[in-house]
Amino acid sequence: MNPRLPLAPSALLCGQPCLGLSRHRRRASLRPKPSLGVLPWQSAACERSNLIPYHLQPGAIGADLPPTSVASVTPTLHLPTLLSHWEELVRAEPAALAVIDGASGRRWTRAELDAAATAWRQQIPGNSLARRRVLLTEPNGIGWWQAFLGLLRAGAIPAAGDPTEPLATQRTVATAIGAAALGHDGQLELLPDPRPTRSPREACLIKLTSGSTGTPKALVFTHAQMIADGRQVCAAMGITPGDLNLAVIPLGHSYGLGNLVVPLLVQGTPMVCAASPLPSALAEDCARWQPTVFPAVPTLLRALARTELRPGQLDCLRLVISAGAPLTPEIAAAFLARTGRRVHGFYGSSETGGISFDADGEATLTGRSVGRPFPSVRLHFRRGRRFAVSSAAVRGLGRFSPPDYGTLNAHGELVLQGRSGRTVKIGGRRLSLGEVETALLALPGVRAACALPHPSRVDHVAAVVETDLSGAELRAALALRLAGWKIPDRLVAVPQLPLTARGKIDRARAAALAISEQR
Repeated sequence: MNPRLPLAPSALLCGQPCLGLSRHRRRASLRPKPSLGVLPWQSAACERSNLIPYHLQPGAIGADLPPTSVASVTPTLHLPTLLSHWEELVRAEPAALAVIDGASGRRWTRAELDAAATAWRQQIPGNSLARRRVLLTEPNGIGWWQAFLGLLRAGAIPAAGDPTEPLATQRTVATAIGAAALGHDGQLELLPDPRPTRSPREACLIKLTSGSTGTPKALVFTHAQMIADGRQVCAAMGITPGDLNLAVIPLGHSYGLGNLVVPLLVQGTPMVCAASPLPSALAEDCARWQPTVFPAVPTLLRALARTELRPGQLDCLRLVISAGAPLTPEIAAAFLARTGRRVHGFYGSSETGGISFDADGEATLTGRSVGRPFPSVRLHFRRGRRFAVSSAAVRGLGRFSPPDYGTLNAHGELVLQGRSGRTVKIGGRRLSLGEVETALLALPGVRAACALPHPSRVDHVAAVVETDLSGAELRAALALRLAGWKIPDRLVAVPQLPLTARGKIDRARAAALAISEQR
C-alpha cells in the first residue's frame, strides 16, 4: 500500500492506523468535530466491539455491505436514524403491532401507522420544513405518532410541548425556540417570521426542559444520541420487542422518548396509549391489553397504591419503573403491598438520558439509592459531591453535570444527596434546601417534600410537606436528623403537593402554600 494515499474516512473514524500521517496529524484526524455532537463511534459500544463503528454492527443498516464498499463511502451516508430504523421494521414485519389506542380500542400495525404518518406529511409543502424546528403539542395517542413520524419524514426537527397549555402559551413557546410551525389539535400552523436557529446537521429532535425563567429551554439531540440512549435503556431494563409498554407519561418528554418512543422505532416494542391516567382506568387497561412494562411517575404509583383493585388486574406487569421525581420508600412499599409488584427506580436527566437503574427493586424499596449506573455511563465525581456524566447520549462532546449531589455506596449504587443551586444563608451559614428535603423524605409518613426560602423572614427556611403528620411531629422527627439551625422555621403539612404537567413538584404553588397557616 502506498503510505501517501489518503485513508478511507471510515477507517479514520474507527480508530484504525492512519498511514502516512504524522503523530500530530493522526491525533487531529481522529478528533471528532465539535459541531457533530456525540457520534455513534464515540460510544462505549465501540470499545466493546473492537472499534467497529456503531453503524456497521450486525443488523445495522449498511452492515451487509462488503468492507471495500463501506470504506469508499462517506460514513455519514450510513448513519442510522430513527426513521431508517422504523422503515426497516415496517419492511420486515408490516403486520406487527405498533400502537394500541386505549381510548378507541383500535390496534395499529406498523404498516398502518407508517401510512398514516405519510399521509400527515403530505400537508407540508415540499421541503419547506427541512431542518426547521416545529413545536408539537399533540397529546399521547395516534395523533402524536402521525405528526411525529410525519415531521421526521419532512426532515423537520420536532420539539414536543405541553398540550394542556393554552394555545397562546404554546405559540409563545414556539416563538421562543425559533419554531417555524406549531402542530396542535390535528393541524399544522405555520408561524410568521421564525427567528434563525442553529442545529447540528444530524439533529433529530428537541427536548424542552422546565426553564427557570418560565420559558422552556431547547436541547437539541442527534439521531445517534437518541438511539444510544434508547438502546442502553432497553438493555439495562431487559425491554424487548416482545414486551408491550403502557404509555401514560408524555411521549415527548425525555423519559417517554427513551422508554417508549425510541424502543418502538428502533426495536419494534409496541405500546398501548392509556385511555386515562386515572388509576381505575389504568387498571382496566392492564386487564384488557395485558401490558408488560409500565414506565410511571411517583404520583401514578401512589394513586394506584391507594385504589381498590380487583385481584390480578396488574399481574400482567413484569416491570414497573419510577422516574421523573423522587419516589419515597413508603410509596414503593404501599405499591408492593397493593399489587405484589416491586417498583424499580430510574434516574436520568433531559441532558444525559438515562443514568442509573435499580434492577431488582431493593434499593428503591429501602430508599438507599437510585440504582447502579448503566454500563455505558461513566460518573466522574468532583469535590463537594458533584458529579459529571459521560455517555453516548450526552449532548455535545465531553460531560454534563446534573444539578444533583451524589456519591456511590458500598453496592456501587448512586445515592443522591440533594441538589446544587438551591441554597440559602442561615445566620451566615449556607444550607442546601435539598439536604432539608432529603431529611424530610427519610421520615416515615412523609410522601413528598418541598423546602424553600421562608416567605417573610429572610434568614429562615420553610417547607411544605405531603404527610398526615403535624408540623410538631415533623419538627420532633427532624431534630434527630438535622442540626437545629437547619430545621425549617415553618412546616406546612398538606394532603398533596401541587404538581406540574411533568409530574414534578410545582414550587411556585408550593411557595404560596407556605404562606398559609403553620400546622
